[in-house]
Amino acid sequence: MLSLTSHFGLFTPIPILAVVEAENAPILLTGVLLSLVIIYLASKIGGEVSQKLNLPPVLGELVGGVIVGVSALHLIVFADSGLPVTDSGVMSVMQWIYHISPVALNNVFESQSEVISVLSELGVIILLFEIGLECDLRQLKEVGVQAVVVACVGVAAPFAAGTIGLMTIFHVAAIPAIFAGAALTATSIGITSKVLAELGQLKSKEGQIIVGAAVIDDVLGIIVLAVVASLAKTGEVDVSNVVSLIISATVFLIGSVLLGGVFNRGFVLVVEGLKTRGNIVIPAFIFAFFMAFLGNAIHLEAILGAFAAGLVLDETDTRNELDELIKPVADLLVPIFFVTVGARADLGVLNPAVAANQSGLIIAIFLIAIAIIGKLITGWVVFGQPGINRLAIGVGMIPRGEVGLVFAGIGSASGAIDKPLEVAIIVMVILTTFLAPPFLRIAFDRSTDSLPEIE
Repeated sequence: MLSLTSHFGLFTPIPILAVVEAENAPILLTGVLLSLVIIYLASKIGGEVSQKLNLPPVLGELVGGVIVGVSALHLIVFADSGLPVTDSGVMSVMQWIYHISPVALNNVFESQSEVISVLSELGVIILLFEIGLECDLRQLKEVGVQAVVVACVGVAAPFAAGTIGLMTIFHVAAIPAIFAGAALTATSIGITSKVLAELGQLKSKEGQIIVGAAVIDDVLGIIVLAVVASLAKTGEVDVSNVVSLIISATVFLIGSVLLGGVFNRGFVLVVEGLKTRGNIVIPAFIFAFFMAFLGNAIHLEAILGAFAAGLVLDETDTRNELDELIKPVADLLVPIFFVTVGARADLGVLNPAVAANQSGLIIAIFLIAIAIIGKLITGWVVFGQPGINRLAIGVGMIPRGEVGLVFAGIGSASGAIDKPLEVAIIVMVILTTFLAPPFLRIAFDRSTDSLPEIE
């Protein structure tokens, strides 16, 4: 997630809720409400169109975000995109209604961008909590070894091929090449898990391997990010920071699983003792947000904590009822995440007529090939699973999503990568994110060998 950038001190993000004068607070609220109207319209229309075309609805939500975002209508624009406030359709409406000064409008723009970004973060946290609830911890343990192998190969293969290829073929310097190679390691667990859920494949063996590998991928990606961030900042690797992250991740994930029984009994006792409305869903969210907080606090990701919370509560007797209670909340917040991802995707980097893009697009072709092949091969390292849909596993690991953009953002802000390489990374992220959902459906639809769901 983009919030990772603040952990390594390479650049300072816009403060959440930048200072807004008291008299401008209603303008901020109006801007946020109008932004949500646009986001929900884009999400619902895009999802419905995608469904009619027999494509995963999440693809429609991403495309809807592209249409209302920086690549098309400029209705939803974020302050950290580098575009001026005048490019934001929402802010133009605010200026037309309230006639405020340019300085005040810019403050509202920054704050409105951060509010939507925070809601987007909450959306993906709830998505991963819901995915955790839908996963069976026992089933996940059954494919745990395969998931670890898939994740390790899915990180090592594209990283090595990308880094070495950039240095030997394109004569890119070592640190920029390592940055680009690191960006190839990511897997967007949010996008992949949502597609699997929509396809009804989340509890299949393929789905469990993909989700398990994506979670491990995320942890490995954070460690790789720590390494390349240290390289960019000092030219050396901060070994103590890397070791600390590895220990934190291991203790956090294994500890969550081992203490699951204690959490379950405590949760059930709390639910039984509460008599007011929300006696199940509120304690569940308290637990999910606390686990997300712990994940973020130890420099992992909030979504890993939320996923672990879902896995733990999946074992409780109230699981089925909790599933139904979570869905309306997820329906409200999760679309904000996917539309926001699409809105931030600047397809302008695909325009070869722009001179600055040309060399980047050539490198992008190489990165895209490595990005796809480096993840596709992961399906063929699964062992002990005869008849498994190896193509689906490989395709499920392809989307880079917002995680890949973190690497591009840090590399650019630190000066480690130049504009052509940044363009190449962004193109790779955009195409892998948008191509994976339809191809994942094709991989499952065309397979006649995929194993049935685990009973």
